[in-house]
Amino acid sequence: MAGHAVELDSKTLWGGKESPFSTSYGKLMMWFFLVSDALTFTGLLIAYGYTRHSAQDAWPIGEETFNSMPFLGHGYPLLYVALMTFILIVSSVTMVLAVEAGHRMDKSGVIKWMIATIIGGFFFVGSQAWEWSHFIHGSEFGKIELADGSQAIVKGHFGEIESFTVLKEGKHLKKGEIVKSDLLHQFQHAAETGKIFRSEAMISNLNNQRNIIAALKKDTTGVPGSAEKAISLKANLISLEKELALIKSKPVTAGVLILHDGSIAKINKKSDEHLMLVTKKSGNTFKVGGEPIKDKKAEELYYGALTEGTANKVVYGANLKQNEYGPQQYGQFFFFITGFHGFHVFSGVVINIIICIGVVLGTYHKRGHYEMIEKTGLYWHFVDLVWVFVFTFFYLI
Repeated sequence: MAGHAVELDSKTLWGGKESPFSTSYGKLMMWFFLVSDALTFTGLLIAYGYTRHSAQDAWPIGEETFNSMPFLGHGYPLLYVALMTFILIVSSVTMVLAVEAGHRMDKSGVIKWMIATIIGGFFFVGSQAWEWSHFIHGSEFGKIELADGSQAIVKGHFGEIESFTVLKEGKHLKKGEIVKSDLLHQFQHAAETGKIFRSEAMISNLNNQRNIIAALKKDTTGVPGSAEKAISLKANLISLEKELALIKSKPVTAGVLILHDGSIAKINKKSDEHLMLVTKKSGNTFKVGGEPIKDKKAEELYYGALTEGTANKVVYGANLKQNEYGPQQYGQFFFFITGFHGFHVFSGVVINIIICIGVVLGTYHKRGHYEMIEKTGLYWHFVDLVWVFVFTFFYLI
């Protein structure tokens, strides 16, 4: 065995005074950081995948949730997200060109391509802020709780709200006055707080019922004539309940709402088009995964629930507690994972700006190399690669 031993000279042996891979300490530490960060994103995406699998039927579809373009409105499924992704990938290309220019000691080339990368990063961060705002505010329809206890998201074209006509004056608005400002916000606020009704007669009916119920709850023991009065109140209550049932049996319209000053106004609204309800939470009649409810039936169910005068029947947009688009966890994962990635992109933009200033000042040119651009480039490419996975998980699958 000794005859097969190979003797190595001092030039072949590694002495420990330099990197065994001919890589600088800075690059090695950047790789260590990127590997650990990749494990964090991996864990988050695995948790997202597991949660989605457990609620597959109710989980939102990307092209249904993200179908808007700035200044153009709805009807462009995933188009803006695709544009964001394209810009981020292009910024990765410009970063490669900046690194290549650094290898050639081309200072002006490094500056040019670094600025292009920074612009791409700013576009992505700004686009993500717009997307978050749109996601938080939600659609015009919201998610509605139907009479059977099921919850459904609403698709279709929302008819424009043209104005409110005041039917009963309040603290500020007079009868007959026309309201034409901030219409959608007031409409949605009234819907959330249970202040939209089928008609002014329905509001009066419900107020009378509440007054009778309150009177019946009062302790009138020993008061002369109280028993006869209670019988009369109960008879009136039954009559009001029948009247209310008759009101609800009539065709549903946009109805009336109670405005912030207490005035009652008629909602003047154009008809919706192509209305469709997709069940996201099962009830007694409608189940998750069932056929969508369309056209006239969808309109009757939606406005029937919306004009009940009951709070919390409709949910607009998403936050950490409620979610128009589907299960609550979807919004939580969306905010955390895309926000975590967005923080990485923003950090990368800030780092690129700092490094670019150093290039302009000639710091790296004086050192005789642009290795700092390479290290920044590694981070930027990692951010781009992570977005490919986030984009696939959230928007495509």
